[in-house]
Amino acid sequence: MAPTKNSQAVTKKEKLFHPQSRKAGQLIRASLRKDKIQGQASKRGQKYHTLVDLYSFYHSCLPVEGALTLAELHHFLSDVWLTRFDKELQEEKAARRKGRPKSANQVRLEETKLREAEAYRTGLEVIDLTHSGNVELFRKWDQKEVAYVEQLRFIRINCVDPTVTVLSRRGQHPSLADCEIEMDEHGIVEGPIPRESIARFSSTMMSMDSPIAT
Repeated sequence: MAPTKNSQAVTKKEKLFHPQSRKAGQLIRASLRKDKIQGQASKRGQKYHTLVDLYSFYHSCLPVEGALTLAELHHFLSDVWLTRFDKELQEEKAARRKGRPKSANQVRLEETKLREAEAYRTGLEVIDLTHSGNVELFRKWDQKEVAYVEQLRFIRINCVDPTVTVLSRRGQHPSLADCEIEMDEHGIVEGPIPRESIARFSSTMMSMDSPIAT
């Protein structure tokens, strides 16, 4: 009987390389590079979903109309945002038997609460919900696209001095262009000084620093 096509096929053996060879090193580096890229993609995806959850929480607390006062924003952060895990933490503690270690979920929740409380104490960056134009833009968010929210105006506030606000991001949305430089009631410009202002006064500062001729 004539040999079949399958019987004539030769199985290709996997080529082996010496562990110290150049080719083996190339394969190892390629594998490590692939793992690194996949890890970075996973972290980016995790960060994206975390931001969506964060911004969605803020979005759910928007007032029916208008913007929040600074006092109302602090109330939202201290009494709503920082306490959102309290119920789940109580359930974790109640479910843990005496003498047993904390569950991984309880540890994670406690660490998150401590980290956020410390951020609020030292200066927490939040979407500026006290700015009416910013709030109206935020209302239009589809609760999916993070890039849209990143164009909005952000401020940094803290619980040590709740009357202080620092403009951390001016907002890149076209409708916020007129709000690039704002002053508080004391006439202090919020946020960093624009580059054009520095350039405008650089010659004056240089002349002031120069020694006076005698």
